Amino acid sequence: MGKKNDDVDSNVEKLKDKLKISKEKKKKVEKNEKPKSTKTKKKTAKAEIKKAKKTEKTENKKIKTTQKIEKKKAKEAEKEEEKTLEDQLEEQLSKEEIENFQIEKVNMEKLTTRVCGILAEHEDKGIIQSELWKKLKLTSRDGSRLALKLERLGIITREKILEKERWTYKLILKKTPISTQSLENAPCLTCPVEQKCTLEGEISPRTCTWIQDWVFLEIKKPLKAQ
Repeated sequence: MGKKNDDVDSNVEKLKDKLKISKEKKKKVEKNEKPKSTKTKKKTAKAEIKKAKKTEKTENKKIKTTQKIEKKKAKEAEKEEEKTLEDQLEEQLSKEEIENFQIEKVNMEKLTTRVCGILAEHEDKGIIQSELWKKLKLTSRDGSRLALKLERLGIITREKILEKERWTYKLILKKTPISTQSLENAPCLTCPVEQKCTLEGEISPRTCTWIQDWVFLEIKKPLKAQ
């Protein structure tokens, strides 16, 4: 961006120099017009003044056109620099390719559960996606595709932010997906006091240690399919 701005300034300065010379020439002609007495000299002087004015107008037009073009180029370059890996992938991949994304030898349902568990710990503040991929030991490319998939499914929201002078995304949990596989091991299915369990009662899912242990166990399960 710095080099492009220098080129723009250089082009504009060259045009301004030409305009300055044109103005000086015009002043010189106007200054020398009075002492001349013959009709020929006056006619020549007027022609030169007219020419100088025309040149000045042309140079001004060139400066404005150049500035307009360079500003447009600078904006396009700046917009291109703001693109993240996800932005590029969104342009390259179809909706179906994003929604059907799979990581080889990884249980995507368990991976999604782990992502939701980590995001839930950060609540509404969210987490920078690079930090999340590091925790899950995922590559930036796999992580970016996963983020797009989870956003498409309505599980997370992505907020574009500037982090360390680079554009990236902060991921925030929107809703937790239901896993039928994880429900198979739910303690409630075999609970001996299930009939006495109520939200406001002495036995409640809000204070149940069995449920807490089960949730943490599901989150900590390995990603690779057994």
